[in-house]
Amino acid sequence: MPYLGAAYLWVKAAHVIFVIFLMAGLFMMPRFFVYHQETVPGSAEDQRWIERETRLLKIILNPSLILTWVFGLMLMVEIGAWHFGWFHLKLLFVLALSGHHGWIASYAKKLARGQRSLADKQLRMLNEVPGIAAAVIVIMVIVRPF
Repeated sequence: MPYLGAAYLWVKAAHVIFVIFLMAGLFMMPRFFVYHQETVPGSAEDQRWIERETRLLKIILNPSLILTWVFGLMLMVEIGAWHFGWFHLKLLFVLALSGHHGWIASYAKKLARGQRSLADKQLRMLNEVPGIAAAVIVIMVIVRPF
């Protein structure tokens, strides 16, 4: 029995909006890291990058992740998604993307401490993770191949 009623489309719209915000942040932060790593630890420029990364996390990424999950779980319950195979693969990639968000938050803290453990090329490669995950998620939701 549907519980969202007329609010369903509003919840769906909110979910998509916050997914867009989340994805934008997930694409931006590794690029920030590439530029941040070029600075001297403790320098004024280093501090500006720390501030930018902190704001992106606190204002965009963290709230978007939470709201994406809240609205997504509401939609999952509404359509009984747990019973569909496509949803399980989607959920796996959503969990991986959430883990990627966690990695981004932890790497921002490392950079703030002056630790630069990854090469620029590695950060550029990690910048592809959200795009690949988004492609699989969209295919699962739109095409629903199984």
